[in-house]
Amino acid sequence: MEKRRKNAEEIKFGTDGWRGVIARDFTFGNVGRVAAATGKFLASEARKTLAIYTDWGAEYRPAADGVIVGYDMRFLSREFAHHFARVLHDSGIPVVIANAPVTTPAVSYAVVNRRAAAGIMITASHNPPIYNGLKYKAEYGGSAPEEVTDGVTAYLQDKVPTPQTPEGGVPEVDLRTPFLNKIRTLIDPARLKASPVHVVIDSMYGSAQGYVAEILRENHVPYTQIRGRRDVLFGGKKPEPLEENLIPLRAVIASLRGRTPPLIGVVTDGDGDRVSGMDEQGGFIDAHRTFALLLRYLVEERGMRGAVVTSFNLTDMARDMCEDYGLPQIVVPIGFKHHCEQILKRGDVLIAGEESGSFAIRGHIPERDGVLCSLLLTEIAASAAKPMSTLVESLFKKYGPRFYHRRDIHVPHRLEVVEKLRNNPPERFGGRTVKSVETLDGVKLRFDDGWLLFRASGTEPILRLYCEMRDKKDVVELLDEAEQLARGDLRLW
Repeated sequence: MEKRRKNAEEIKFGTDGWRGVIARDFTFGNVGRVAAATGKFLASEARKTLAIYTDWGAEYRPAADGVIVGYDMRFLSREFAHHFARVLHDSGIPVVIANAPVTTPAVSYAVVNRRAAAGIMITASHNPPIYNGLKYKAEYGGSAPEEVTDGVTAYLQDKVPTPQTPEGGVPEVDLRTPFLNKIRTLIDPARLKASPVHVVIDSMYGSAQGYVAEILRENHVPYTQIRGRRDVLFGGKKPEPLEENLIPLRAVIASLRGRTPPLIGVVTDGDGDRVSGMDEQGGFIDAHRTFALLLRYLVEERGMRGAVVTSFNLTDMARDMCEDYGLPQIVVPIGFKHHCEQILKRGDVLIAGEESGSFAIRGHIPERDGVLCSLLLTEIAASAAKPMSTLVESLFKKYGPRFYHRRDIHVPHRLEVVEKLRNNPPERFGGRTVKSVETLDGVKLRFDDGWLLFRASGTEPILRLYCEMRDKKDVVELLDEAEQLARGDLRLW
């Protein structure tokens, strides 16, 4: 009994699902318990009164409309997905499961396309290979808010269900083809082929492998695919599109330079919902620059308009660009469920973006999609007929240079650090005057030339430090001082 109770405490939904170490937290027993709880939640009367229907404008779909289950390429993902689907089927809810590994956006699109009540994706996204996890996608095909995941956890029981539905008893369906057909309606083939460009696709051994390549191949755009096979250890790196994890991509771009048309690198994470890029010189195009490139392209080249939703930790360039274009900007807390809320409520959102490399584009699902954004980055490069480094530099010339870095540090007392900053913010930090303090999600200290954000993880003893400045060395210096403060080596109080 104590062991089961301990497992119950380990099932905690964060900003985008539940994740745990395989065989310790993420077990077949716990996956089955979440499946049983999901069935009860979907069939509950209380579900009809949730704010996603009363306030957000989402369409309520009864449990009888069924659930879509997908899975990525991680260790045991397929087996966990089938186990979840069998237990859910036992509860009387119709279920279909992907017939192959898919991206999270493909599952989200299937929820909308098949008019299902929910989608479940077995993935730990960008986490290390010892983890697996589960994402819950609501009827609208996007991240579920806390009221939904809390609704599921409220039905968790200690009893571990044994599937009665036999193996192979849940129908398998193709989720990849309908998803790619949708993507084809969102790209512009003429712009994709406007000028020669060679794309280096880095799938980081994730489930987006082959997606971008298929679209490029049918449009006769040359490409090189790397890390495009299954490796449950992800080559020894986290499948997260950060610069430190992209050494193989930089090496391939260097080897191709001068021997192919202009180069661009596009990267997707473990489950295909995040994106980043790399220019022809091997320069990393982080989430902030990617967002700015996408926004400029959609407005200036595609002629699109609408609201812009940004997370609290995204670049100030978004603010400057919105002012320039006369577009409304809505800043939300970190976590894509907040973006989903704005997309559903407003109905006019052009682009929604996060610091993590998560971007949703108008006309698609209210969900981040690394495949679509990879193709849009290729469109940008091909239609401009200029090197990506030049395009990034042109943003800096117009809006000023922006340099950014995030540092995650292990600090058990991280909540205390953030609370002290909130209650008694400093007038000066890092030799700079603090112009203002913002507390939408964590504590952001604003300076004349940038900002520094302290944000505590709610589930791990991790303090996240985010910084954007006009000069790269200032970013490092401010992060160093912020870390000293967090570790107790610097006194403000």
